[in-house]
Amino acid sequence: QVQLVESGGGLVQAGGSLRLSCVVSGRTFTNYAMGWFRQAPGKEREFVAAISRSGSITPYAASVKGRFTISRDNAKNTVYLQMNSLKPEDTAVYYCAAGLLARTIMNTYDYWGQGTQVTVSS
Repeated sequence: QVQLVESGGGLVQAGGSLRLSCVVSGRTFTNYAMGWFRQAPGKEREFVAAISRSGSITPYAASVKGRFTISRDNAKNTVYLQMNSLKPEDTAVYYCAAGLLARTIMNTYDYWGQGTQVTVSS
């Protein structure tokens, strides 16, 4: 069974930065593409970014492109989401997910973490 544990969330002022981490255990990390999704209060969960198994494919949501960067360290079984120039509308619970392909659609991912809260104050 695959387990995903996110960390790095917190409270930050608009314009600030945070780096989220997601550590994967239980199966071979390089077998999985990884994705980040987020869910704001009263809204549906939405795609943020994904990274392929090799790291060569990295799709982003239009709302975060140019501000967020996804990366992975296969030696550490960890995927990261570097978030710069944060805006109040980035406030959400951020989830990492593991699947076979780096897709933007939630149901293509098989395993999910519990989420980490990111709050951006204005």
